[in-house]
Amino acid sequence: MRQVLAVVRYDFRGFLKNPKVILTVFLGIVLCYLLSERIMVVIKGYGTPVQVAEPFLWTFGDGASVLLSSILLMLLFSDLPQMGSVTPYYLYRTTKRRWLFGQMLYVACVVALYTGFLFLVTAALCMRDSYGGNRWSDTAAMLAYSKLGEDLCVPSTVKVMESTTPYGCMLGVLGLLFFYSLCLSFLILAGNLLSGKKRGMIGGLFFSLWGFLLDARGLGKLLHLGTHEMYKVNLLVGWISPLSHVTYGRHNFGYDKMPAIWQSCLFFLILLLLFLGLSLGALRRYSFRFLGEES
Repeated sequence: MRQVLAVVRYDFRGFLKNPKVILTVFLGIVLCYLLSERIMVVIKGYGTPVQVAEPFLWTFGDGASVLLSSILLMLLFSDLPQMGSVTPYYLYRTTKRRWLFGQMLYVACVVALYTGFLFLVTAALCMRDSYGGNRWSDTAAMLAYSKLGEDLCVPSTVKVMESTTPYGCMLGVLGLLFFYSLCLSFLILAGNLLSGKKRGMIGGLFFSLWGFLLDARGLGKLLHLGTHEMYKVNLLVGWISPLSHVTYGRHNFGYDKMPAIWQSCLFFLILLLLFLGLSLGALRRYSFRFLGEES
């Protein structure tokens, strides 16, 4: 474990000075502002405060917002695995497997920081009109019980408000977003280890595209499905689409047969184990090349 942590410490050297990190932070702030603007309009227009976690829940409780945030994560992890001048030393002093586990632990730490960063930015944007009590605000009730939330595409639903508290919902959204982002990052790492650093990005794009195309409403309009068929399609998409699993409102709260939160976490865990196995298998055939070697 000491050797794995040493690899992680080396990967974090110069992390805050990395141009990709700086660009991701800047674009993340812009993204959170643009996605939270619809909520800030409601707060200013009606003069009603919000619970401090609600802006994050309404922003990243939507699959499209999660998809946009994952694009920034792909930019940050496009060069996985981390290579540097000291990498041969670590490979010599440790084993390839420990070095890979260090890379994965580094990815997990960065994903956790990225997820927490998105929460802090969205909370800070509405900080002046928010409170810390663990109860839903009047703004949330107004968005959930009227057409205003649907018109603004704010995922504030009655079934969520009746089933959990704001902080409980926050933990669920944070956990799902973390697991989804971690699966995407491990897929990029496995793809880059398989053959070059292009396959990882291509795999990440297909992973995101798969969730984007599996939209129940779009499929229903395309296939001209009725109400009963739409229910079956919606149920099927809810179980096989990663983007549906990460959307908090598309879970079972006692109203339907959609996956529960723990089942979605299990779904992502299975994907993580699959990508871990692919990475370990690819590492045996991976050809390390460093500066000074002939191509």
